[in-house]
Amino acid sequence: MKKIALLLLLAMPVLASAQADLSYYLPKDVQYDPNIPKPSDIIGHEVGEWHVTHDKLVYYMQALAASSDRIQIETRGYTYEDRPLLLLTVSSAENVQNLERIREQHIAATEQPAPGQPPANRPIVIYQGFSVHGNEPSGSNAALAYAYYLAAAQGPAIEAYLDKVVILLDPSFNPDGLQRFSYWANSNKSQNLNPDNNEREYHEVWPRGRTNHYWFDVNRDWLPVQLPESKARIMTFHKWLPNILTDHHEMGTNSTFFFQPGEPTRVHPLTPAMNQELTAEIGTYHAKALNKIGSLYYTEEDYDDYYYGKGSTLPDVLGSIGILFEQASSRGHIQESDNGILTFPFTIRNQFTTAVSTLEAAHGMREKILAYQQKFYQDLRAEAGRSKSKAYIFGDSKDAAKTWHLAEILQRQQIKIHELKQEVTVSGNTFKPGSGYIVPTNQKNHRLIKAMFEKRTSFTDSLFYDISGWTFPLAFNLDYAELNSTVAAGDALGSLPMPTGGVDRQGNFAYLFEWHDYYSPKALNQILGKGLRAKVGKKPFAIGGTSYDYGTIMIPVANQDLDPASLYEFLQGVAGESHLQITGVDTGITSGIDLGSREFEALKPQKVALLVGDGIRSYDAGEIWHLFDTRYATKITKIDTRYLNTADLSSYTDIIIPGFSDRKGLEEKLAEKLKAWVKTGGNLIGYRNVAEWFHKHELMKLSFRKDSLVAKNVTYGQKEAYEGAQETGGAIFETRIDRSHPINYGYKNAALPVFRNTNIYLEPDKDSFNNPIKYTDSPLMSGYISEENLELLRNSVPFQARELGKGKVLIFTDNTNFRAFWFGTNKLLMNAIYFGHFM
Repeated sequence: MKKIALLLLLAMPVLASAQADLSYYLPKDVQYDPNIPKPSDIIGHEVGEWHVTHDKLVYYMQALAASSDRIQIETRGYTYEDRPLLLLTVSSAENVQNLERIREQHIAATEQPAPGQPPANRPIVIYQGFSVHGNEPSGSNAALAYAYYLAAAQGPAIEAYLDKVVILLDPSFNPDGLQRFSYWANSNKSQNLNPDNNEREYHEVWPRGRTNHYWFDVNRDWLPVQLPESKARIMTFHKWLPNILTDHHEMGTNSTFFFQPGEPTRVHPLTPAMNQELTAEIGTYHAKALNKIGSLYYTEEDYDDYYYGKGSTLPDVLGSIGILFEQASSRGHIQESDNGILTFPFTIRNQFTTAVSTLEAAHGMREKILAYQQKFYQDLRAEAGRSKSKAYIFGDSKDAAKTWHLAEILQRQQIKIHELKQEVTVSGNTFKPGSGYIVPTNQKNHRLIKAMFEKRTSFTDSLFYDISGWTFPLAFNLDYAELNSTVAAGDALGSLPMPTGGVDRQGNFAYLFEWHDYYSPKALNQILGKGLRAKVGKKPFAIGGTSYDYGTIMIPVANQDLDPASLYEFLQGVAGESHLQITGVDTGITSGIDLGSREFEALKPQKVALLVGDGIRSYDAGEIWHLFDTRYATKITKIDTRYLNTADLSSYTDIIIPGFSDRKGLEEKLAEKLKAWVKTGGNLIGYRNVAEWFHKHELMKLSFRKDSLVAKNVTYGQKEAYEGAQETGGAIFETRIDRSHPINYGYKNAALPVFRNTNIYLEPDKDSFNNPIKYTDSPLMSGYISEENLELLRNSVPFQARELGKGKVLIFTDNTNFRAFWFGTNKLLMNAIYFGHFM
């Protein structure tokens, strides 16, 4: 589709009134059922007069469902803050009475229909979701007016739409973020609305309302499915397999309105060309609707369809059509912009208008889009049958829990997995039943399997809106391989219970467990928190026919606060909760270091603080908070930079700086405070650009590699693409690790895939033993990096540790906890916490 841009014929000094009643949004030539409550009847104000809070949004949707036979409402789960995740299913009254039959027929058409069979006379299904970023609120506020329109509008047009369309309406993709932002905007609203850009209303405080409770960008979790909001959405998506999914966002105040298709050169190769053609045709409906109300818009720029973890992109690999809407944001109630005074009601009206135009497009293109989805799955079946790769095998013989977590993601995405018949060795890696699985490629979601398992390093464009590499077995640091047969596959798994843990028997001398298990830090935290003594083995050993690796935890029976029987009972509970195996032993004699050796280092309970607040990257801070709180059940104190200078740090063993949101970092006086704390024995851990701050303030001496790239024969028009090509937006790289170093305890392989989305490159230390993690000479495994940056990366190091007084300073150049699904490197941070004092 040609780029579409409508220029207003008349300059508009104010983009809509700052106050508007419901008629401002609704089509003017439609009658409405007076028995259906308007939003103002329930929430107490007009749409756009205030920012709707999530509780009021819920009240209205419940009232609407109670008064309309066109709507069925359900709660599919709850957020971390216990807000309901609502779904309204909207159609004609007759269809609502037969939703399960309609759904079954719809899904059946994607299964095994006869070749060439035309779509039956059945409804099309659209999934319309709003405000996945809580501080992009025009979507959820538009959902109020849109839901009213669907329930109350009368006449042949709406009846025709609802007869042939089933609408899955999610009024708030991110309830916690919406609530946070609405509180901010409403509490800073003046009676005399002030559009001045400097007004406090338009400048949220940290961490802002974009994210969910743990400060995650919920719109990057459609593929990994780690958050409760995502789990509800994905459950709905696969239950219905909607033909169209729309995702209503906001962008900068000085923008206009964007709808897809996006950048044509930045579409994932697994997305069919017809998907983009249909997206463009749907776009003509949006253009017509926005033309009618005189709103500026554009398409085929800025945004892409590459990373399948976004709401507007995942549908494209599942036979659906994902569509992104981006509305210029008022960030409050009224604000100056390059296009005139931008009001909140104006932003809501554009979102409402394109919600309705989506409905019109679905109705008008119903047969064409239904046929597309049906053919998509027919093509996938043929493609899977021709594939040389018949299955993927993955697992970790030392870590069943981590393997289980990837299997769980696959099941949530409706990918069938099989248990192993028996122990299998492939390319030198051993896969065992219970800690390994097989994924046949000849199944319905064949292309999604490929998207999750493949390594891709060649691209048609060097610019990416998000990450370029996400190979899941690498993210989990699992052994995996492609298979040319499925002979090793056992039964398909239905339920997928987590691996069980336990203590094999009561030990008279000590208890042992290896550090390989994903939840071993959780177990150690419980043990130390109980006041029990525990030690970590710094060298391998063997006892009772079992070999124990670097980092094995030993809990002696003698001289504990619990008697032997109580200790055994307590450890049984620990092992069960942490899904790992603990072994009881009756002697301290081993093959290797004995259990009383000085090569066992005593461990102490850790009291960890995390810097948050202004100047700190909220995403990275949230990922660490989430890791400690939800995975390892470990308390972590969030200290805000506002009061760091007056905080007493003396009781903390570790302080983490997740990364700075700008290059300035923290003030000089805070650097001195942290330096003094380290010198008394503290363990300071930094990430990303904190490396430069550490070096600048002499917390640790580092040597950086810098590029010397100079633009030659690059025009001004090419400048943005030239600079963008040097960004490392997110890819996977291979490192070699020294397994004897404490930072690498719990890793069984010499190679470790790591995620990287910075251009910070550290020279190795002159002493090789100080370089426990080092990039290989050919490090790129999956994703994009420029040739210049790849050269800088070769044989550099992503981690360094230095002594400072009695304490330690440790730096990671990149995020080891990315988006909650980078399970493979989570343990690096926990190793820094528990073992940093003797690195």
